[in-house]
Order: sequence, then C-alpha cells, then structure tokens
Amino acid sequence: MIPSIAVLLTCHNRKEKTLQCLTHLFAQQGLNEDFKIVVFLVDDASTDGTEKAVKDQFPKTTVILGNGSLYWNRGMHLAWKTASATNDFDYYMWLNDDTFLLEDAIKNLLEAAEQTKNQAAICGSTFSLESKKISYGGNSKEGTLLAPNGTLQETFSFNGNVVLIPKFVYTKVGILDPRFPHAIGDFEYALRIQKNKLKSFITKDFIGSCEGSEKLPNWCSPSLSLPKRIQSLYSPLGNSHPYYFFIFEQKYYGPITAIKHLISIHIRLLFPQLWLKKKN
Repeated sequence: MIPSIAVLLTCHNRKEKTLQCLTHLFAQQGLNEDFKIVVFLVDDASTDGTEKAVKDQFPKTTVILGNGSLYWNRGMHLAWKTASATNDFDYYMWLNDDTFLLEDAIKNLLEAAEQTKNQAAICGSTFSLESKKISYGGNSKEGTLLAPNGTLQETFSFNGNVVLIPKFVYTKVGILDPRFPHAIGDFEYALRIQKNKLKSFITKDFIGSCEGSEKLPNWCSPSLSLPKRIQSLYSPLGNSHPYYFFIFEQKYYGPITAIKHLISIHIRLLFPQLWLKKKN
C-alpha cells in the first residue's frame, strides 16, 4: 500500500492564497501513485467565502469550522486532532496556506523521511520569490536559517510552514500544544522532539515559496507609540507574547531564563531605540 499523508492547514480570510496553496498541493508529482493525501483545513470563521470556494474547487477536502479565535497554532492543533481521530495515517504534514509547493515537494519530503527511517521530523525550506532568499525552514542553535545544500542537515528548531511528521514521531511526541494561540507552537514542537531524543532535518533542496518578513515586530519599532507597541506585544498574533513565551522558556530553558527574558522584553517594549543603537 502507498503511504497516506494527512495534510493539515488553517486559514482565515485569505481565500485566494488558500486556493493557490491547495492548487499546488493537488498538483504534486506522484500523487495517488506513490502516496495519497487527505486534506484537513480549519477555516477559522473566514468572511470572504473561503469555505464555499474550497468545497467547490476541492470537494474532497475536510473543512473544519473554527470560532474565529484559533489563530495558527490552535487551528493546526484542531486540524491535527481531527485528522488523527479520523484515520491511522503514515504521516502528518503541516502546510501554511501562504506556502506554494514545488511539484516535487512531497516527493522530496518523503525521500528525506525514508532516509531517516521515518524516525525524524522533516522541515521543508522555502524561498521568497521577491528577494530570492531563503524565507523559512530549519534553524541552527544560534537561530540562523539553514540553507539547503543537497544533503540532510539536522536542525535545532523549525518554522511550521511545511513540516512532515512520520507516525513514529507523532506517536512519541504527540501533537501541537494548544496552550499557544498563534506563534511559538512550532518551535515548542521542535524542542519537544529533542526532549524525546528524536531529531529533525531540513530537506536537501527547497520545496516551495513563501514570502517572509525581515522587518522587526511592531512592538520593537520606535516609530510606533507606546500604546500601539503594547497592543502589538499582547496581541494573539504577537510572536513573543509575554505570557506564552514565559511558559515556553520555563519549560525548556528554566525559570531564571524565562524571568530574565520577561523583563528584557518589557524593557525593549519601553525603550526600543536602545536595541537599535546596539544593533548599529
């Protein structure tokens, strides 16, 4: 039997990107011959007609309706929870709906997984069409994105844009932690893999495109007023929400590091220009 992959996505009000993402997904080389996919898409209360458009164009997709407050991590958690309760899949694949796969993407992911005997997570590296640079993928321990070089490279953490989780890893590690609304969940899962004495690797080559963001988060920007910086930091979409970041760091780096960064985050919030001076 050919391997089965549960493809997990979550979306909110970007219908065209979601449809484009699914178009690239269903155009994969080897689909239904070398592997089969079942798509689980959480539509987190979109108001732009995403649900109907997906059902019309991709009727085999399982669409799960959210309440509008799930965001990325909790949306992906719901998709994964639904998928794992539906069938015993060989793989679970995270896919951001703004990521457009190359035709051989899943083939490359599966080859990498087979090379690791299906006992490691495989992160797909993406590039920006605008900048022609790497945009997302696996990171070194120092936080630097690892560029594909034709070989499997072990990664310390990874972005959740495209990640293939074999059943062996899922059985050992579980699914995404729903305590985190939006960000942090992918990094937490990568470190949980290590905690379970397993490994993660990036693909040998790029597997798709996704536009990244090189600018500082709004809460770090001295050009914004303090109230707006506070609103940005404590937004569910913030990448360093103090409460959730504290939970994450306390678990993996200990209370001293968590407290230190809780303080430094708020100092940076109050005096963002100090960091810019240090950087310059």
